[in-house]
Amino acid sequence: MPVLNPRHLCAMAAAVVLTVTVPATVASAADTAALREVLFVGNNWDGTADVIKSSGDLAKIGRINVVPDKDARMAEINADPIKWIYFMAIRNSVGEGHDQFVDDMYSTPDGRSVVVSRPSFADVVSIDLATGKINWRFKVSGYRADHMAVSPDGTRVAVSASTANTVHVLNINTGQQLGSFATGDKPHENIFTRDGKYIWNMAIGDVNTDSDAPWLDWTKGDRHITVVDATTYKQVKTIDMRDKLNAIGLTDYSDAVRPAVFSPDESKLYFQVSFFNGFFEYDLATDKITRTKTLPKNPATSDDRTTMVNDSRHHGLSMSPDGSKLCVAGTMDDYATVVNRTTLQEGPLVPASKPYWATVSGDGKSCVVSESGADQVTAIDFATGQKTASVPVGDHPQRVRLGHVAADWTSPSS
Repeated sequence: MPVLNPRHLCAMAAAVVLTVTVPATVASAADTAALREVLFVGNNWDGTADVIKSSGDLAKIGRINVVPDKDARMAEINADPIKWIYFMAIRNSVGEGHDQFVDDMYSTPDGRSVVVSRPSFADVVSIDLATGKINWRFKVSGYRADHMAVSPDGTRVAVSASTANTVHVLNINTGQQLGSFATGDKPHENIFTRDGKYIWNMAIGDVNTDSDAPWLDWTKGDRHITVVDATTYKQVKTIDMRDKLNAIGLTDYSDAVRPAVFSPDESKLYFQVSFFNGFFEYDLATDKITRTKTLPKNPATSDDRTTMVNDSRHHGLSMSPDGSKLCVAGTMDDYATVVNRTTLQEGPLVPASKPYWATVSGDGKSCVVSESGADQVTAIDFATGQKTASVPVGDHPQRVRLGHVAADWTSPSS
């Protein structure tokens, strides 16, 4: 095939970037004794997922190939010119020259399978953890799959179809679509509320263009939060952070909501936006941004917005189980830090190479960040703000999710 200009590919495909942690899928009381809690680490450019200990030293347990059908998928793409164009656009834009084989993943409640969204293949697959074989495959609308979320009871998984402005909701065990809903431009993060009644989707717009100056912000598309009923998949409301930012005088700030996390009582939403080294606090009752936290810049990081990978200066946010601390991945500034939620005072800036995600360890004591630039995962103690452990993983780790495997699980032989 001919090599196309990356800018043309980006324009043709309008692909989007990738990346708040929801509770891990849960097993029934009868099954928990036979299960082991773990962390799944998606190595996006590798097409693998490392399975590591959920707490402590994060020691590696095993690895899963999440593209066992790669040859078949590539044959399909090479046989279809349109699919090939989008595939190459993803590689040369949001993939930074690499294919994106795993964006997000969750285990099933029984710990027998892991469900993975695969951006470059525009699908979601369920992989048997014992055999490494695919149980089912769901092709998303359009040409790219992105962030997912799992319902609190572990039975449903929501996946963003980036180029189709759609979220699909699937039965996690069968892959059957239960419903879908429309979003803003380029749906990204999904969050189920704690009671499972609602799904929040954040649309981030076009993040792979160079029209990054504040006066060109309008070219990025329709970016808003869509809230839907998680039973009927009907829209309940939309939230446009443009109005909220303008109200506090931040007219030059992007309204593209990236990772976000609710407070334990779900009265507050903390979120990051494109280009910003910090985060905001949004009060659901008053429908206002109530606080802004600006975090330190790395002097070595350029303020040129076009140099920020997929428009994300900081990308990764999690909260300690008691709600007292936030953990921030300062992606382009090469650090992670724990922030006191009451005072908004940050702790030590822990050096980290392009940290792309933040989640919470199984014991709730640590923030766990993926260092995509160093191919490792690092734990930072919520109490002290200090690094406690690091473990090497595969190429370009991004999403990290809590889940379960069988107590005696080992890597599939295939």
